[in-house]
This record gives sequence, structure tokens and C-alpha cells, in this order.
Amino acid sequence: MAPLLSLPLLSPLSPPFASRPSLSTSPSQSPSLTPSSTPSPPPFPLFRLQKRNRFVPSSLSTSSSTSSLTPSPHSPKEKSANWKGTKWRDLWSLNNWVVRDYYRLVDSVNALETYTQTLSDEQLRGKTAEFRLRLSRGETLADLQAEAFAVVREAARRKLGMRHFDVQIIGGAVLHDGCIAEMKTGEGKTLVSTLAAYLNALTGNGVHVVTVNDYLAQRDAEWMGRVHRFLGLSVGLIQGGMPANERKANYSCDITYTNNSELGFDYLRDNLARNRGQLVMRWPKPFHFAIVDEVDSVLIDEGRNPLLISGEDSKDAARYPVAAKVAELLLPGIHYNVELKDNSVDLTEEGVALAEMVLETNDLWDENDPWARFLMNALKAKEFYRRDVQYIVRNGKALIINELTGRVEEKRRWSEGIHQAVEAKEGLKIQADSVVVAQITYQSLFKLYPKLSGMTGTAKTEEKEFLKMFKMPVIEVPTNLPNIRIDLPIQAFATARGKWQYVRAEVESMFRLGRPVLVGTTSVENSEHLSDLLKDRNIPHNVLNARPKYAAREAEIIAQAGRKHAITISTNMAGRGTDIILGGNPKMLAKEIVEDNILPFMSQEPPNVVAAGESISQMNFPKIKIGPSSLALLAKAAVIAKYAGKSERNGWSCQKARSIISESIEMGHVTGMEELEKCLAEESETYLLEPAIALAYLTVLKDCEVHCFIEGAEVKRLGGLHVIGTSLHESRRIDNQLRGRAGRQGDPGSTRFMVSLQDEMFRKFNFDTEWAVRLISKITNDEDIPIEGHTIVKQLLALQINAEKYFFGIRKSLVEFDEVLEVQRKHVYSLRQLILTGDSESCSEQVFQYMQAVVDEIIFGCVDPHEPPKNWNIGKLLDEYIQIGGKLLSESFKQIAEEDLLSSLDQIHGLGSIEIDTFSLPDLPTPPNTFRGIRKKTSLLRRWLAICADDTVKKGKYLCIVNLLRKYFGDYLIASYLEAVEESGYDDAYIREIEREVIVKTLDCFWRDHLVNMNRLSSAVNVRSFGHRNPLEEYKIDGCRFFISMLSATRRLTIESLFHYWSSPLESEELYAP
Repeated sequence: MAPLLSLPLLSPLSPPFASRPSLSTSPSQSPSLTPSSTPSPPPFPLFRLQKRNRFVPSSLSTSSSTSSLTPSPHSPKEKSANWKGTKWRDLWSLNNWVVRDYYRLVDSVNALETYTQTLSDEQLRGKTAEFRLRLSRGETLADLQAEAFAVVREAARRKLGMRHFDVQIIGGAVLHDGCIAEMKTGEGKTLVSTLAAYLNALTGNGVHVVTVNDYLAQRDAEWMGRVHRFLGLSVGLIQGGMPANERKANYSCDITYTNNSELGFDYLRDNLARNRGQLVMRWPKPFHFAIVDEVDSVLIDEGRNPLLISGEDSKDAARYPVAAKVAELLLPGIHYNVELKDNSVDLTEEGVALAEMVLETNDLWDENDPWARFLMNALKAKEFYRRDVQYIVRNGKALIINELTGRVEEKRRWSEGIHQAVEAKEGLKIQADSVVVAQITYQSLFKLYPKLSGMTGTAKTEEKEFLKMFKMPVIEVPTNLPNIRIDLPIQAFATARGKWQYVRAEVESMFRLGRPVLVGTTSVENSEHLSDLLKDRNIPHNVLNARPKYAAREAEIIAQAGRKHAITISTNMAGRGTDIILGGNPKMLAKEIVEDNILPFMSQEPPNVVAAGESISQMNFPKIKIGPSSLALLAKAAVIAKYAGKSERNGWSCQKARSIISESIEMGHVTGMEELEKCLAEESETYLLEPAIALAYLTVLKDCEVHCFIEGAEVKRLGGLHVIGTSLHESRRIDNQLRGRAGRQGDPGSTRFMVSLQDEMFRKFNFDTEWAVRLISKITNDEDIPIEGHTIVKQLLALQINAEKYFFGIRKSLVEFDEVLEVQRKHVYSLRQLILTGDSESCSEQVFQYMQAVVDEIIFGCVDPHEPPKNWNIGKLLDEYIQIGGKLLSESFKQIAEEDLLSSLDQIHGLGSIEIDTFSLPDLPTPPNTFRGIRKKTSLLRRWLAICADDTVKKGKYLCIVNLLRKYFGDYLIASYLEAVEESGYDDAYIREIEREVIVKTLDCFWRDHLVNMNRLSSAVNVRSFGHRNPLEEYKIDGCRFFISMLSATRRLTIESLFHYWSSPLESEELYAP
């Protein structure tokens, strides 16, 4: 019996476990399971599901469980068969027992499947309102979990033609429990996310589904969003370049799809906003639950690079080109030493002398003429930042290439002057230098979520790191079908030349067989070198790297990488998130056919994407046979497109035409063939372009599904996809990601890694390769011949483990240092959001607290509770106090001498009791009578109680006098401020807006300076390790001292600015007006 044709973890629309397979399915062909309609959805069957105890282990065994442990509830025979291949060691694996516990939930969901199939669409949609009502009455998400999963499974079956397999139900439960679900490539992680996302969205607090790029976020929002919209939930999408009002609307949806960088920058931008209207996230609680796709990539690979928002600082821009010229004169090993492991350079004495002579300076580190930073950056740009590896040059700009994904990141720039040094090296225009105004690491960002989960294909090797940093265990979810991929031994070469010749030879041999091949390279440079070798042998192939002509077709190239004779050269993990289906992706093929036949009639512009080698890469693909009905509908759609294009004055642009076709295809998936045919029949006398394209697409899709099924069966017979890795990566996990491209969903496949001892990783970690070169020479007498065996593999894996430990240390250090800044960031951002989103009373109360805190700092700097008042520095106290209030206090206190204040303090020392609400120091100015009304009097009393309960003050004989002094000066300062505000005649709304503006501007200014100081401190404390002091402890101590000083300066300047404003509001209006 032929296997079922399916998309990732997609089963046919016929009832589950049907005996007769179907070649093609379509959402429009879904059998009707709708019973006679009723006004309201019936409840679930009247039996009580046993509540599953949540089991989240604190740690898991490192041994893996096999895919054979996949019991099905449908027959005892199937259950026993699943245990047949189980290894005894897996029976003792903690992961295995956790998975078995989840099967109780699977049984409950399966028991509800027959019932949910009997519900009409309206009844199924009505379950969302029912679940929310039950939550409001006290039930928990655990009570609803089985029922909600059953509803999502049925909704996905109807809207997507996909039914969640049992292992996918387990994956959804793992995500809901706040763990990481490790699911192999092709096991349908995207579909799994709908289960946990729907269940947690029922609370109404918002769910974020986080992907690694805009393309995947848009794809998942459109694709999986159909399920959520069908069930009555709102779905939002965040994309780069989206305006703030659209972002705000999308963040307010029940489920929001976004990528990790957009999420982080939106959080930082919200904490730079000047008013409530600029906020886009759900404040005051923007984070509730997140599902992070490719969680290892986001939290580990990207974890070394913090997110930064920078401001421009154009000074010293002219120094970069000069430093680049000097760096060209210096020679490595003579004038400077290079450390590849941590990307650092050190000038030798000869290098310092030569640089000082050329730059005509006596000291490179002179503060008045600083050249050292510019020269060191120029040397780093020369040694570590290579064109077509770390960056490409496009349109006069140096654009960063993400080394992990191979994609260009146009909006990202290196910090600390590195990007300017690269621009100077390439002779480009120097962009303005940057000053950090906000920063956060991904680790700190995702720790803000009360509940966090993730999914990936490779996380088990990093489980200890996830447990330690995020308290997230990794659960290995069994595969739906056994993995039969063959991983061939690693081949090691002494030279890079020999490695590339063998890679070319292996690609050529596979091409002759007809097997598809995916070659993973580490840089644009390497991918184009291999492409040149294949061109010399006339082997057609596709290249996918950061070049714009390739990157624009990333999804299409990867989607067709499983076709017969397909050769694809890709940089690291490019195309991740797009499955390689053996025989080709029918949806992508159908879309290409529709575009090829209709696009020329819609737009006269030539397509803006031309991939090198594309014309020959298609020559060896089997031709797709399009049926007569498909050809007729394509011709009809082309005619309608031609007439519709003429109705436009200048026709459509190519981009607009592609957009129309994409929207039409989406309409086809949502509407279905029968509805489209009915629509076109009813409107036969009008030209409906979108329905015509949609109908043509669906008919072509059927032909493509048949073709891909037949071709896929042939590719499987040949051995499936063959993956070649051309270098070991710095982590075994990334190698496993590349291997996971082959053998998806039980398909055959094979992998082979070929490495050269001249690869960058060996040089970077100072790996001693001489022994391997001698061994190769003894065995083969030819350096270009590979060796493979246990000894070489053991050495290579040991090197990888050392590299993993090294980078783990970097991430751990970054997190530990950032934890210090994280506490400070939370305090500042919480205060900022309180000011922006709080009511007018909270803003005024914050101003009063600032005033009392400033008064307390002045008093504690001048008095001692253990000493009598005559020993206090009264003169300094009065001077600083008057300086704060400026004109508003100088007139009242200009006649007050030290003796007057001492006399007053002596008088209150003998008093038995005082009236707090009317208290004033004898013979000193009485505070203005502005504490009128219950709110102001309550505030007055609260401040006095806070003074009395302050346990940070040193206890002493004269503590009572100190507290009364704090109260008097605090009351007088606040009362004078309130009097000045009342005399200004402005309304309360304007006054509160001025207070917000002054507080936020002052806080932002000092916070920016604090970030600069903390970044400098993190570099400086490393030197203290030479004095046998712990750099982290030194960073904590000094960082805390810096932060306290920053808050003190912020409060003081805020109060001084407010007093200055209200003493002469007309002069200050331009500066502080909102």
C-alpha cells in the first residue's frame, strides 16, 4: 500500500487510521461532520476525566529514549508493537517515564475525538467561550487541558487538513508545562505550538509565539492562525518596519507571532517612550506566556550578543580611516599578537613605538588624544572581520552576516566602534559612532515571562544550561516513525584542498545516482568556492547564502532541495524552519507554476531575483505533468489577469503582482475549491481575478501532489536526502541540526561530515594538528587522502566539547554580569512604567517621595544621631537645602542662621508631645498651608510613618530630633512646591504632564550614562583578577555603588528642575513642555 502523502505530521482528512490512503487532500474536500445545528454547543460527554498530575522533573537523565515508545490508544496490538524495539536502558531513562506519564493525557484527548467530530463549526467555535466561562468560575487550565487539546486537534483537521498525532499531543503538553520539547526535524513543531498557545490564550493575558525571523513569523501567523481564528481567538503578527499603531493592535491580540529581535527591541523601545501613547506592548504586564521556536538558537546561539539600542555620537569619526591605514602597516607576530580564541589583539613594544611615530603622538592612551581604541578596533577589523564571512558590502554599506543562520541582518551594527572600523577598512562612508541608550540580553528578556517554554530539534546536549539558567527541563518527544537515517563516519583531511575535492566528488557521485544532496558550509566564501568547483564539472546546483539574489528565494530553494537530482549548497542553517520534503514541496511547486504562467500578464517589470545557476539547476528535475483542466484554468486566469492589468494605468509592479498571487493562493486554502467554483459560476459575466487564480492554483496543486508523491517514492528508493557537512561547528548541537535535515518522518537518508585540519575551529582553539598530519602521511603518503576511525573522531569530539565549555563560560559570565544590571534595569523600567501608565496621583506621589528622599540625603550627610546638634554641620545643611529650591526657598531661609536652627532644635528636644499634622520648628518659617484635603493629609501622615519606620537609619540618642528635622524640611519643601504650582494657574492635567516629562527625561539621561559606566566597568574589573580579586564580586560592588549614585543624582536633578520650572514657568516652557 502506498504511503500517505502528507505535509509535516499531516494525516489525511479521512477518519483517523483509515485503511485506504488518499493521494491528495485539500481543506475544501473535508468531509462534513456537522450534525443538525443547535443554537449552542453541547457540553462534552458526561464522564469525568481523571485530572493528570503535572510532573515536571527538576533534572533529567542524559540517556535518550527511542522513538519506538509511541503507544497508540486504538488497539492493544499497536501498543505491544511499539514496545518491541525498546532498549532496556531506555526503560530506566527518566525521560521515558515522563513521556509515559503524558500518555494518560493522550488517552483522554483520543477519547474525546469522536465526540468533537460530531460538532458543527459553530459549536466547535463556541467551546472557546465555554472554556473562558469555566475559567472565570474557578476551574484551572489543567482542568480544561484534555478538552482544549481535543478541540484544537479537530479545528486543525478541518481548517488545515492536519490531525495532531499522539506524539504531537505530548509535545503540546510539554510546552504547556513550561518545558522544552525536543522534537526531531519534520515532526511538526509548528502544529504542536497551536495546542499550548490556544490553551494559555484562554486566560486573555496574551501568548507570544516567538520565531527566529520575519518569514517564519508571517508563515506561522497565516498558516496556524487559521486554527486560532476559526476558534474565535484574535491573532497578531509583528514584522520589521511595522508602524507603532499596528504593533500595539497586534500585541493586544490573544496570540501574537513575532521574532525574537522584534520582541526585544519593542520592549526596549517601550522603555524609552516619553508618553503612554507611544507604548505598544501590554503594559503593565506585557509578558505572560511564550513559546520560543528554535529555543536553542535564540537563548544559546544568540545569547552571546545583547540587544542594544544606540544613539548617534559623531565625534572622532575622522580617526577611523587614519587608524585603518596604520593597521595596514603593522605586521602580525611582530607589531601585534593575535588570539583567535577570544578575538583579541595585543600590541607589542615594537608595534606601540611604530604606531606612536606614525600618528605623531607620545602616548596612544593619552586621554586628550586617544588613539589606542581606534587602532585596536582597526586591527580587529583587519584580523577577525572578513568580507563575505562576517559581512558583505552592499550599496556602500557593510552589512552583518549572522554566522549561525547565514542571513544578512541589515538593521544590526557592531558596537564599541567595530562597525566603523570595518567601514574604514573597506573605504566606505563612516556612519556615526554609537552610544548605548538601552540594552538587554535574550536571557534577561525571556526571564521576564512568568511561564516560558520552547521547542527545537536539538537541545538535550545543552540541558544543564537550560536547567541552570531558565529552570526549563528538556523532554525528548518520541518520533512518530522510527528514524532510519544513516550517519556515516567523519572524514578528516590534512588540507582544505583535499577536503573540497572529496566534497565535490561525493556530490558528483550522488548526482549521478539521482539522490538529492544538501551541502552545509560555514560562510559565503566557502559556498561560492564549492559552487565554482561544481560548475567546472557542469553539475547543476542551487546556492543559498547571504547574497541578496539567493536569500530572497530561501524558502523556495530549501523546499525543493528534496527533489531528484537536486544539489543545494547552503550556509549554516539557512532555510531553517522550512522542511525538505522528498520529491519536492507540492505547494511551493504549484505556486511557482502559477507565477510563471500568470505573472507576465500582470506586470511588465522583469522579476527582481536572478539566482546564478538557476537556469541549469532546473534542467535535471523531472518535468511536472499538468492536466488539461489545470492548463485551461491557468489560461483563463492569465486572460483575466491581462485585462485586469490593462485597467491599471501603468500596470502592477512585479512586487504588487506577486502579492496579489500570494493573497489569491491564501484565499484558495481558506475558501476551498467548491466555493470558488460556485463564486465564479455566479459571477460569470465579470472578471474576478483573485478567485480565478485561487482555483487555478488548487487544480495545479493536485497535479503537483501526485507528481511529488511519485518522485518522492523514487527518491526514497534511491536512499533519500544526503547531507554533507563541510566543517565541524563549535557545538555538537549545530552539527546535529544539519544532520536532522535528512531522515525526517521516518524517511531514508544519510549524512557525512568532512573536515580539514586547516578549518577555522582548529586554528581558533589552538588544536595541535601536527600529530594528525604525521599520521595521515604515514598511512597514505598523501595529505589529500582522508582518514576516518575511532581515534580521530574521539579527538574531534573532545575539541568540540572544549569549545562548548568555552562558549558556555562566556554565556555564563555574560548572564552573571547582566544579572547585576537586570536588577537595576527592572527598578528603572518599573519606575518608568509607573510614571507613564499610572494615574496623576501616582505621579505626584512619586515627586513627593523624591523630595523627601533628597531632603533625607542632605540631612544624613550633615547630622549624626549619636552626636548632639551642636556637633552637626548645620551650615552645610542649610546651604544644600536652599540650593535645591532655588528662588522658592532662598527668600524664606536667607535670614536663617545656624544659631537659629540650633536654638529651635534645643527647644523641641525638651517637648513631651507634638502635633504631627501641624508641626513646625519653633522660630523658623512655617510651611505654607497647602496640605488641604484628605489625599494630601493622608500623604503627609504616610511620609511621617515611613520616617518613623525607617530601619536603615543609625539608632542614637538624638534620633527623634533627626526624624523631626527630616519631617520639617520635607514638609516645607513639598508645601512650597504645591504653593508654586497653585500660583501658576495651570490645570492639574498640564501640571502632571510636566512632572512626567521632567522625571522621564532626567531618568533617561542618567540611565544612559549609567549604562556607559557599567559597560566600562565590566571591561575594567577583569584587570583586578591579577590582584587575586573576583571580577564578578568587584563588578557587583562597584555597580551597586554606581546605581545608588545614579538614583540620587536623578532625584536631585528632577527636584531642582521642577522648582526651577515653577519659579519661572514661561522661561522653562520650551524645554520641558510635553
